[in-house]
Amino acid sequence: MAAWSVTILVLLACLWFPASVQCMVRHYKFNVVVKNTTRLCSTKPIVTVNGRYPGPTIVAREDDIILVKVVNHVKYNLSIHWHGIRQLRTGWADGPAYITQCPIQPGQSYVYNFTVTGQRGTLFWHAHILWLRATVHGAIVILPKRGVPYPFPKPHKEEIVILGEWWKSDVEAVINEALKSGSAPNVSDAHTINGHPGSTPSCPSKGGYTLAVKPGKTYMLRIINAALNEELFFMIAGHQLTVVEVDATYVKPFKTDTIVISPGQTTNVLVTTHRRAGKYLVAASPFMDAPIAVDNLTATATLHYAGSLTSAATTLVSPPPKNATSVAANFTNALRSLNSKKYPAKVPLKIDHSLLFTIGLGINPCSTCVNGSRVVASVNNITFVMPKTALLQAHFFNINGLVLQDTGMITPENHPIHLHGFNFFEVGRGVGNFDPKMDPKNFNLVDPVERNTIGVPSGGWTAIRFRADNP
Repeated sequence: MAAWSVTILVLLACLWFPASVQCMVRHYKFNVVVKNTTRLCSTKPIVTVNGRYPGPTIVAREDDIILVKVVNHVKYNLSIHWHGIRQLRTGWADGPAYITQCPIQPGQSYVYNFTVTGQRGTLFWHAHILWLRATVHGAIVILPKRGVPYPFPKPHKEEIVILGEWWKSDVEAVINEALKSGSAPNVSDAHTINGHPGSTPSCPSKGGYTLAVKPGKTYMLRIINAALNEELFFMIAGHQLTVVEVDATYVKPFKTDTIVISPGQTTNVLVTTHRRAGKYLVAASPFMDAPIAVDNLTATATLHYAGSLTSAATTLVSPPPKNATSVAANFTNALRSLNSKKYPAKVPLKIDHSLLFTIGLGINPCSTCVNGSRVVASVNNITFVMPKTALLQAHFFNINGLVLQDTGMITPENHPIHLHGFNFFEVGRGVGNFDPKMDPKNFNLVDPVERNTIGVPSGGWTAIRFRADNP
């Protein structure tokens, strides 16, 4: 009842004060259902939203209110996380099951109600329980307020590109087997671009996603990494990518042949179709510079110029080696906040709390596991145990400086870190152990990139700063 009261009040405000209030209430309905889906020449039932994989796109403008009614028609408890939405004073709508809400039980429904305050750009939503997010995910597109242009030339058209992973087996069986055995879960059987892996050795006859374009136009690709585990390279044969935004924050534009994107991150790029005609390969391949098993298959799609024959040869592209650390580092180091008068980089220069989190991967004894031990992740050498009472870890308006150190007892690996309810500035990163005396001297406190998700380098560290203003 309260949600609908808010809706009525906002609509009345829009009617009474049309010149001063720019707002709209966006209504969506997510029916979570099982659908038989064929990939890699085999069919299996998957959990979807509205029968779609990837799921539907949520479109709104800055400061709009979003209402999403989620109806659970499957056998699993579930919840939906709105990845990157600040959730200012609406933390209960954030979505992590058993953390900010009880999950939605089978046969039940729940209405998420939140406002996209002061945000514009590309984010995404996904299930936040079990491994359901492997197929339960979709894009969030937040447009600027009406009359507010992009800080770059307006593209001819915008396209969503969601990168993901596909398992031939049921994903819940994969993770349950890993928990039972104590080993790491099996890697995926393929990567996907908008839900399609493209041609693979085991299923060469199936084509992938096709992006239709016209010559002489500029397109904006809203790229999302919805993979569960892997950082990915993304490239288009014969075309450069101009990066203009990451994680719904504008950056200083720069050109590159290849982007690297961690799970949970988004990157907006401009692509100019300077060719007259032809078909060009689009590729997404894994980045892993540690001795960790990954899915080595490259997902492929096609950039197809209007008027080109379907039978025309496709111009190919060779992805970087999976351990191309320099390619990934060059891309990451090129990211800088726009830091303009309209979009300043409000980097905290003075911090109230300095924290060091050491992220590790090791082995713990496990009497119920087949192998007698279990692979576990840890923070500061402590594995997570669900607390019995809520924890308040940040006080209102306190400014925090964090250093995230990646250390592995088995082996170090790059690892994504996402902060719910906050953006942060990545002020520094490096390989090896963090030096609290020397490394801060090289921090970028002028125009560091602002994000909600980062990839901590293998065996290295990343320093972030943020204002704890969202209790």
